[in-house]
Amino acid sequence: MSISNSFLPDELWRRILEIGIKTSGFRYKDLCSISISCRRLHRLSNENSLWSHLLSSDFPSSSSSSSSSTTKSSTKILYRERFERDREKKLAVNRRIVLRKESQIVEHSRKIREIETRLADENHKLKTTVSELSHLRLLRQASVALNVWQPEVIRGRQKEIVGQCVVPVESRIHALEMELRLCKQQILGFEKAHKDEKQRLDTAKEELVSMKYHPLQDYTMEMNGGDKECNIKRKKLKRCHKGDG
Repeated sequence: MSISNSFLPDELWRRILEIGIKTSGFRYKDLCSISISCRRLHRLSNENSLWSHLLSSDFPSSSSSSSSSTTKSSTKILYRERFERDREKKLAVNRRIVLRKESQIVEHSRKIREIETRLADENHKLKTTVSELSHLRLLRQASVALNVWQPEVIRGRQKEIVGQCVVPVESRIHALEMELRLCKQQILGFEKAHKDEKQRLDTAKEELVSMKYHPLQDYTMEMNGGDKECNIKRKKLKRCHKGDG
């Protein structure tokens, strides 16, 4: 590297580095990597003009206030300070987002347990309904069979006993059939809700792993319904306080 670049003057190398930075081809990592290649590039890569371009492109909000501080410290040091400060802000934002995502995972898990409990109750209710309905249908079949051969006296006595029942057999069978259809619909709804909530849980877990693996990546959090309602309530409270003031 030292042999090849010795034929080029400093002005040309400086211009090459400036063009690389201005066209966003060179970043701070590239400039640091070039600085360890040889002594000449180490000297050129530490010049304030190059780091001023990086400072204005990466931190435009702070570049205006850096002119007064360049007299006391080099632009490279200012860039490092801005970089570390921006890195800490991103890490703090990431920690909040990770906590938010972890709370979402806990909420999804709670909803899944609740759905599983209701699904188990509905399945138990379905089994009980099927068993009772089966017994009543057998009773109805036995009653029809008895009407075929039993004497008239016994048949009349049976009608009196059936008439004393609080709920007639046919009405109870009809009610159980309606309840059976309702149970099946409820079970289908719970199974779909369980599947959807499980998918949301898996997606949230994958996002959490990615957030922990790439802590400095920018993540946009999607607002769920509860968050939107909370924000609406906060806005209403602020309006009320302003009105009172």
